[in-house]
Amino acid sequence: MSLFKHLINRWSRSERQRSVNRDLQHTQKTKAALSNQLDNNLQLLQKVYADCSDIIFHNFWIGDQIQAVLIYIDGLTNTEEVDQHVLAPLQKDFPHEYNLETIRKKIAVSYIKQVEIIDDIIAEISVGNAFLLVDQENQGLSIGVSQWKTRSIEEPSAESVLRGPREGFIESLQANTALLRRKVRNSNLKIRTMSIGTYTATPIGIAYIEGIAEPDLIQEMMSRLERIEIDGILDSMYIEELIEDNPYSPFPQVLSTERPDVAGAYLLEGHIVVLVDGSPSVLIAPTTMFALLQSPEDYYERYVGSTAIRWLRYLFFIISLLGPSIYIAVITFHQEMIPTKLLLTMAKSREQIPFPALVEALLMEIMFEALREAGARLPKQIGAAVSIVGALVIGQAAISAGIVSAPMVMVVAITGVASFMVPRYVLGIPIRLLRFPLMFLAGFLGLLGLLLGVIVILNHLLALRSFGVPYLTPLAPVQSSDNKDVLWRAPHWRMNTRPHLTGMQNLYSQSSNQRGDQPAEDDDE
Repeated sequence: MSLFKHLINRWSRSERQRSVNRDLQHTQKTKAALSNQLDNNLQLLQKVYADCSDIIFHNFWIGDQIQAVLIYIDGLTNTEEVDQHVLAPLQKDFPHEYNLETIRKKIAVSYIKQVEIIDDIIAEISVGNAFLLVDQENQGLSIGVSQWKTRSIEEPSAESVLRGPREGFIESLQANTALLRRKVRNSNLKIRTMSIGTYTATPIGIAYIEGIAEPDLIQEMMSRLERIEIDGILDSMYIEELIEDNPYSPFPQVLSTERPDVAGAYLLEGHIVVLVDGSPSVLIAPTTMFALLQSPEDYYERYVGSTAIRWLRYLFFIISLLGPSIYIAVITFHQEMIPTKLLLTMAKSREQIPFPALVEALLMEIMFEALREAGARLPKQIGAAVSIVGALVIGQAAISAGIVSAPMVMVVAITGVASFMVPRYVLGIPIRLLRFPLMFLAGFLGLLGLLLGVIVILNHLLALRSFGVPYLTPLAPVQSSDNKDVLWRAPHWRMNTRPHLTGMQNLYSQSSNQRGDQPAEDDDE
């Protein structure tokens, strides 16, 4: 009991200390400000940026009469703009009477902000802006001349399509918001910004369409983001794990994409898009299981073909999860389900195999996963060749050596191909992981164990939520009007309404008279 009390007291002291530290940081931030002495301000900022060789302190005179210092980061600031639009105008003839407003008018840059708090100055310099300190002034000017190298906009390799847009998000938040603006050209597209991370201060953008997105959903997203306290955010995955409803679930509860057209489509349905500076993947919430099984190309091809491919995708999705387990259960416990001729052929192929079907499947599945990871991590020039050659050589050698049977190799190969049909890689990972416990259940209990495992998975999926939206909607709970984009892909002239759980505020997305073979309505009537 005394040990328990000691732990409780220690935890309470640590919580009080954290609270004191937060209050102290807030107090220091509000009180630390510039003085009107340039030397004092310069010493303070030089102390802050001690041992930072890329921080440039450029001393100069404004009009040969006023001492000033320009501070910027080498590599994040456009030095050509600094020379042409900042230094050149200020070093010419200057009036004897001056103030910050006079200096501001001389600088030919659109973004200029007066700052006096030290933490705000550091934040402005960190994003690439140049900061101007002037003698006898207790405020400085943050000048927007930031510029850094970014890669060009190109098609995402993980979400390529045969027909449709060929552009993708990049690592720049400004470029990504511009790509969204190109898709949704309306003032109702709102993009709120905030910074997360004590040390990284990573800019985050929250995009939604006002009038379509539910206000409660927007408030919930902002609440979850605002309560994040972390040292740094380096990728959108940090945000995803911190805002999802059930962090212990293997299934993703937030959809990630690198395609602006996909993000725009979900915005029009009432979803929220979260953009993270430095990451090409944006987050879309809420999401469902069926949204993760949809491909962008479903909407860029004829609806008949898209529906057939979607059914095929659903079928192979089930095969990728249950294929090896069904084979293990049938070959181990339920041989009567196999036709006699096929059973004799399979028995002959397994005649020299020393392992049971469960061990066979485990060996082949583990080897297949190893080859897949090796192919993904190796350079592109040799990754595909290594994975293909490795699978062929190892599979044939294992059959010849009598370690595994030919039917087992076929089952594992078909399962591997089926797993590649899942359009979202994040959904394929939990399926690959759940395949192993299902194999154990099938190996020990047969189809009864497999059925038990499926019931557990379904029970988990039925209880799962993404920002309050059931994970299996619109099948559970049933929303019959939303099935036009789940069980099949209805033609665009039939998609008149938005999803009920995200677009109820503005349910109708188009008029009902959109078919080309219908006569146009008379405007005079």
